[in-house]
Amino acid sequence: MAVTLEAVQAALKELIDPNTRKDYLSTRSAKNIRIDGDRVALDVELGYPAKTQIEAIRSAIVSALKTVPGVASVDANVEVKIVAHAVQRNLKPLPGVKNIIAVASGKGGVGKSTTAANLALALAQEGATVGLLDADIYGPSIPQMLGLAGQQPESKDGQSMEPLVAYGVQTMSIGFMIDVDSPMVWRGPMVTQALEQLLNQTNWRDLDFLIVDMPPGTGDTQLTLAQKVPVTGAIIVTTPQDIALIDARKGLKMFDKVGIPIIGLVENMSIHICSNCGHEEHIFGHGGGEKMCQDYGAEFLGALPLELSIRELADAGKPTVVGAPDSRAADIYRTIARRVAVKVAERSKDMSAKFPNIVVQNS
Repeated sequence: MAVTLEAVQAALKELIDPNTRKDYLSTRSAKNIRIDGDRVALDVELGYPAKTQIEAIRSAIVSALKTVPGVASVDANVEVKIVAHAVQRNLKPLPGVKNIIAVASGKGGVGKSTTAANLALALAQEGATVGLLDADIYGPSIPQMLGLAGQQPESKDGQSMEPLVAYGVQTMSIGFMIDVDSPMVWRGPMVTQALEQLLNQTNWRDLDFLIVDMPPGTGDTQLTLAQKVPVTGAIIVTTPQDIALIDARKGLKMFDKVGIPIIGLVENMSIHICSNCGHEEHIFGHGGGEKMCQDYGAEFLGALPLELSIRELADAGKPTVVGAPDSRAADIYRTIARRVAVKVAERSKDMSAKFPNIVVQNS
């Protein structure tokens, strides 16, 4: 029985990508389908990093296509291609950075920096080239979390800085350049200038994603980021507590007003698990993050437990994803990271490089 293109496409339409939750045909992930007698070959292009899942995806595609009548063998080449996606109007992607993702919260103390660090590390583990910018000028904590405290970035030309690297993630923070015990008594303009310098004067090397750990609140720094920095999307971090959600809503609305899409919401300290008996208790409330997502049409990316080890590992410079890679929390971080990457991949692509600059001169 002759194998037809229609039959192969029909099989691909029935197969759902576990990460995009869509089929490979409608998303145009399946490309270059070739049929030679009873042999089928195709390329599958994923727009998100999936190093740990490529073999499973390839196996699922091969198995599905072998059910097509007449198919004897399948050669599926699965590869990842991460591109730059659209940002705010009148802004272009930063040189050397394809996508900037802001991790923000309406208030402090909700685990935003811990989330940013673990998401960056999870994306790197999936094969992406990742950077992490500590934009929390008043309280830089990323150097401590990544085991880089006390180190300073090098400058080869006296004008730009080389990012420090931890666990494969390129990192920059004001914390590398100040005394850890010195308070940052700076006014708003100085803070925003420092943020711009950290962002633009760091030699980021071909990043697929730059995770920006934002300071809490909705002040000058957030406004500067929204107006001057090309951001692909923002993640809001909160706890289930009503007080935290009030501020989280403000953060979400701020990004919406300045034209930065919300990728989704992460709920920290969702449930407390007793380290002695395993008893689970919602000490900060229950369902607040999911309710907020329903109210604003945002995606609930995931919930992290209130766990002693998450804090201990971050303080020790080995965040959960690298310090306890087989833990339940690490698995949640990786699931959230993959979903974030998928949401970014679904954004419209940046087309600014496709069009030449047209200059009209009087002649």
